[in-house]
Amino acid sequence: MKFAWIDVRAVPQPRLESIVDAAVHARIRGVLSDDEGLLAALPPTVHGVTPTVVAAEDGLHDLGPDAVGWVDVHDDRTLRLACAAAVTLPYTVVRFADPTKIPLEIVLAAADRSPGKLVTACADLAEAAVVLDVLERGSDGILFAPADASEVFALARLLEAGSPPLELTTLTVDRVEHHGLGDRVCVDTCTHFAEDEGILVGSYSTGFILCCSETHPLPYMPTRPFRVNAGALHSYVLGPDNRTNYLSELRSGSTALAVNAEGRTRRVVVGRAKLESRPLLTITARSAGGVVVSLTVQDDWHVRVLGPGGKVLNVTELRQGDELLGHLATDQRHVGLPIGEFCKET
Repeated sequence: MKFAWIDVRAVPQPRLESIVDAAVHARIRGVLSDDEGLLAALPPTVHGVTPTVVAAEDGLHDLGPDAVGWVDVHDDRTLRLACAAAVTLPYTVVRFADPTKIPLEIVLAAADRSPGKLVTACADLAEAAVVLDVLERGSDGILFAPADASEVFALARLLEAGSPPLELTTLTVDRVEHHGLGDRVCVDTCTHFAEDEGILVGSYSTGFILCCSETHPLPYMPTRPFRVNAGALHSYVLGPDNRTNYLSELRSGSTALAVNAEGRTRRVVVGRAKLESRPLLTITARSAGGVVVSLTVQDDWHVRVLGPGGKVLNVTELRQGDELLGHLATDQRHVGLPIGEFCKET
């Protein structure tokens, strides 16, 4: 679980109370301050942080069992010191002079199997977002000096930006209809999909089918494990934070939601969206409760959807009664946002 500490040592007095109050309400884990009275007044939910500057490796074992070490990294010696502290101490705060994230990568790698927590000092929220993902693992914690209370709440939202699991449901195919030419979209991402992973796409806002990536072998062409041949351009694609986009709206730099057959999700960055005219077919399926789900995709054997257990199904071979994996949504959509209004889609 990622966490944050806020550094209030340089906060002007008129803003201090509001920032500390924001930290309490936003459930920020710790406050770093030189004011012992302020730290003593914190509620039990917020820790007072008083780091000790680490001067040499041979002094690490002299620190207490709850010690918080501080290392300023500006050369090879201090980088090695930060690595040693991260391996030895329960908490290590590291501030890097180098603007690249290479020194952080080195410390993360050195402390990969250590029980201690690494806290990285960040100059702004944009840097904090990057630090949380370095080497996929990211820093365990963030130390940030907020300018005002709004930045405290923004930091808390950043820590909550993980992607929760989705409830998938089994859909039963009613029919498959073949059409003529239409425009379909391939979504090329900046990541590799797993074999049981894809994106959720549907013609209706209330239901989606799990479209498989091109991770599995294809005749006459190499696999493209970064790609999902997703569907016709009008289709909804489910993204992070319960937002949808039309496939036609995706662009380089957009964010999509990768979903696996067990419902685990993760954010992925779109490298490009490729729209081309191809023959299309429509899959109509139904949930056990009678919710109708529709998906229009390219009419081609190598376009695939996923069934229960991650079974790979070629869309041209689907028959009535086949089972697919999907997701049912309870709300209609307006500009991609869920809304509780009457809307009938057919």
